[in-house]
Amino acid sequence: DVYLPSLPTMALTLGVSELAVQLTLGMFLISYGISQLFVGSLLDSFGRYRINLISLAVFAIASVIIANTVNIYLIYAMRIVHGITVGAIVVSKRAYFVDVYTGDKLKNYLSMFSVIWATAPIIAPFVGGYLQSFFGWQSNFYFLALFAVVILVLELIFSGETIKQRMVFSLKKIGRVYGDMIGTASFTLGIVMLGLSYCMVMVYNMTGPFIIEHELGLSPIVAGYSSLILGGAVMVGGLLGKATINRPFVKKLTVNIALQLGFCLAMFGSLFFVANLYSMVFFAFCIHATSGYTFNTFFTFCLKKRLSA
Repeated sequence: DVYLPSLPTMALTLGVSELAVQLTLGMFLISYGISQLFVGSLLDSFGRYRINLISLAVFAIASVIIANTVNIYLIYAMRIVHGITVGAIVVSKRAYFVDVYTGDKLKNYLSMFSVIWATAPIIAPFVGGYLQSFFGWQSNFYFLALFAVVILVLELIFSGETIKQRMVFSLKKIGRVYGDMIGTASFTLGIVMLGLSYCMVMVYNMTGPFIIEHELGLSPIVAGYSSLILGGAVMVGGLLGKATINRPFVKKLTVNIALQLGFCLAMFGSLFFVANLYSMVFFAFCIHATSGYTFNTFFTFCLKKRLSA
């Protein structure tokens, strides 16, 4: 998401519509989500470490390809590759915590992981705003490639295989496991809530840069700073979720959702009186914070539910 402030410039440079460029994010999210349905079983069968290293290398190569093309369809293809490889990386790191930690320590680390994961896509555009302003949209993908290479080197130096017992890869067994998960109503509804809470954040990510740069006439750097502020909101919400991890589940979520609904209604009502950058960021901050709380709470709930099954 580091390239989000570059979306308007990419549309202009590539000679495509705003929607066509926004689809690059959609392609990533769809492939990222679908890949996680299968990559977990691959990690259990072939190990976490090797697949993680391969994914980092492929991600870096795909980033360089995007930076050196003006073909939107090739960019789509590479963003799908991004989604698949990031899915593998994220699942392998979550599995790492499950392999190494147990009990309350596992619960706390998973909660912190969700805070970091939910916040990173919002903070990244802050860096992307400066990259766009000084070096152009391609620099975002060179940055991603460099970042992946650095992580790859750190993995080679400090990491290793953590799986204790590998499982035989079986499509029949995979189908049975997913059938059990889908059949667990609380787990399935939790996943739906996770998706909805993250969608609220991603709606801003896809539309915010165009509103700030086209409608308000401000720079990509301003779009980046706005995303940084909202990244802080997601982190605040996530940390509050971590702090209240042992509070009654239904009660804390009821209060949070009521606050979120109130902020949304207040935002719509304010449009009749004021509509500028400050009001937009203020209400987005409030909504992002409550979304971060919901995401963190359900993320921890779903993993605990699955691990205890």
